[in-house]
Amino acid sequence: MGKVAFTAGRVDDHKCPAGKPQAFLWDSTAPGLGLRATANGAKAYVFQSEFRGKTLRMTLGKPDAWSIKKAQGKARELQTLIDEGRDPRTVKAEQEEADIAARNSERRDRLTFGDAWAAYVAERRALWSELHYRDHLRMASAGGEKPKRGISGDKLTVAGPLHGFMARRLRDVDADAIETWAKREAKSRPTSARLAWRLLRAFLAWCSEHRDYAHLLPASNPAKTKRSREALGEPNAKKDVLQREQLAAWFEAVGKIDKPAVAAYVRILLLTGARPGELLNLKWADVNAQWKSIAIRDKVEGERLIPLTPYVAHLLAGLPRRSEWVFTIARASNVKTLRGGNQDASGTGKRKAEAVRMAVPQKLHVLACKAAGIEGLTFHGLRRSFASLTEWLEVPAGVVAQIMGHKPSATAEKHYKVRPLELLRMHHERIEAWMLEQCKQKAPDVNPLPQLALIKG
Repeated sequence: MGKVAFTAGRVDDHKCPAGKPQAFLWDSTAPGLGLRATANGAKAYVFQSEFRGKTLRMTLGKPDAWSIKKAQGKARELQTLIDEGRDPRTVKAEQEEADIAARNSERRDRLTFGDAWAAYVAERRALWSELHYRDHLRMASAGGEKPKRGISGDKLTVAGPLHGFMARRLRDVDADAIETWAKREAKSRPTSARLAWRLLRAFLAWCSEHRDYAHLLPASNPAKTKRSREALGEPNAKKDVLQREQLAAWFEAVGKIDKPAVAAYVRILLLTGARPGELLNLKWADVNAQWKSIAIRDKVEGERLIPLTPYVAHLLAGLPRRSEWVFTIARASNVKTLRGGNQDASGTGKRKAEAVRMAVPQKLHVLACKAAGIEGLTFHGLRRSFASLTEWLEVPAGVVAQIMGHKPSATAEKHYKVRPLELLRMHHERIEAWMLEQCKQKAPDVNPLPQLALIKG
C-alpha cells in the first residue's frame, strides 16, 4: 500500500472517492497510522497492524481533536505493545477499567455523610413507622424555617443535632468527631442528642455492611464508644403522675378549658391511658357505638380495640362533627370565588372556618394544671397516671397493659391469655367509675351511645 508523510494539507484534502464506502491514507512516518474517510465525509485516525497472525485495527480519534503528532505518537505506542506480545485492545480495556475504578474511589472518598444518610433513609423508610421516619428528618434538618406551631414571633427552627455532620466526608466522621459532638449537644439538648446518637449508631452500622461505604469507616462502629455514651448521660426517668387526691382539682380545672375538644381530649387521655398521638389520630370511623368499642392505632400491634366506656362516650357525643377526625379545631380560611377573590358563597368577603385536626394542646393543659396547683404534669404523665391509679383497684396488670397497648411482659400473657373486649370492659368501666367518684363527677344520666351512633354516620 502506498504511504505518504502526513501533513495538515494532506489530511484536510483526503476524501472518500465516489462509489466507495471508505478510503484510507497511510502515514510513512509512524508505522500502522492511517486516516480513514467515509462516504458521508467523516474522518478518523486509525491504527492497523498484525497481532498473532490476524489483522488488528483500532480507531484513535478525529483529526479535529487529534493532532498529527499526537496520532503518530499513539501509533508508535500501540506498535510497541504488539512488539512486546501484548494486545493493545486488552491493554486499553484494562486501562479504562482502572480509570473507572480510580474515579469511583475518588468519588467515594469525597462522599459526604449527607449523601450516605439520604441513601440510608430512602432504603429503610419502608421498614419504619411514620414517626421513626420523621425523627430521621428532624434530626438532620437544616432549620431556619418558620415553625408550624409552638413558637411565636420571628423565631425560626434550629438545626437538628445531626445536621453538622451532613457536609462532612463520611470517612471523617470518626470516634473523636462523634465524642466532640456528643459533649457539645449534651449541654443544650441532651434528650434530642440521645435520640440522635441512637439513630447515628444504627446508620453507621448500616454503612459498615454496605459495599459503597464500608471501606470509609473503621472496623468498629465509631458511635459505639464509652466516652460518647457517657457524654450524653443517662435519661432521667419521668415520674410525673396524678395522685388520687389531685384528681378532683385536675378534673375541675381541665373542665374549665374553653375549647370543648381540648377539654374532652385531656380527660379521655386519663380515662383510657392512650398515648397522646394515638388519641389525636382518632377518627369517627374508629368509634363503634353499636359494639361500644374504640379502635386505637398504636405502634406495637398496629391497632387495638378498647372499650368505649360510658363517660368517654358522653364526652365524644358532645363534640362537634366537623371532619373525619374526632379532635379538631376551627381555623379561618379564605374561600376563593371563580374569579379568585377572597369571598364566601354569599359574596360578602367574610372568612370561612375550616376544621383541621388538633395539635397537642400543651399550653392549655399547663395553664389548667397551674390553676389546679399541679406542676410538671405532662400528657404522657396522664398515661402513667392511668396505670398507677389502677393499683387502687387491684386490676390485673395484663388487663391494664392490654388497654394501654403495652407489649405482654410474660410468656403466659404472650401465648396463653386472650381477653375478649367484654372482659376488658368489666375492668375498664370499674376504673372509670372509680376515677369519677374521686373527682366527684356524676356519670351521664342519658345514654350517649344512640346519639353517637346517629351522628357518626
